[in-house]
Amino acid sequence: MGEPQHLLSETEVSERIDSLAARIAPCVTDDTVAVCLLTGGMWFAADLMRALYRHGRNLHFDALWLASYGDERTTSGDILLRAGLQRPVQGRQVLVIDDVMDSGFSLDEAVRLLKLAGALEVLTTVFARKPWPEPRKTPCDFVAWEAPGRFIVGYGMDFQGRYRGLPGIAAVD
Repeated sequence: MGEPQHLLSETEVSERIDSLAARIAPCVTDDTVAVCLLTGGMWFAADLMRALYRHGRNLHFDALWLASYGDERTTSGDILLRAGLQRPVQGRQVLVIDDVMDSGFSLDEAVRLLKLAGALEVLTTVFARKPWPEPRKTPCDFVAWEAPGRFIVGYGMDFQGRYRGLPGIAAVD
């Protein structure tokens, strides 16, 4: 594997998040619970929560820790729940925040778990959505960037635990 190839700068990431927050803000309320999918979604969730605040929304926050990749480049298809919700979502709107949508398995599982927990409505947002050969079970309501079909890293996304700290997005092929 060579050096990461630049795709989006830190400034471009920031601009896309602000634009995304402007689209999401009218669709949520201050009672909405934002649920970050850990670990990769932490960077995006933190910046999106601040951007939503600048756009007049002060959402509640929680997280789910789901895992399906391990150190591999492709999902096993098996989603493990490593840590669940800390606050109730019964009868509330939820906004699921994740870093990247590949197969959609993680979002599918998150939506299923949130509906089982009694969420009234579940909206989904990802920073990057990659092309996929077949329709995904759970469509994504808000997308910041339509990514190429490459293995992307940076801004929370990793390869074997590396590159999460890159402020922009790069590809490692």
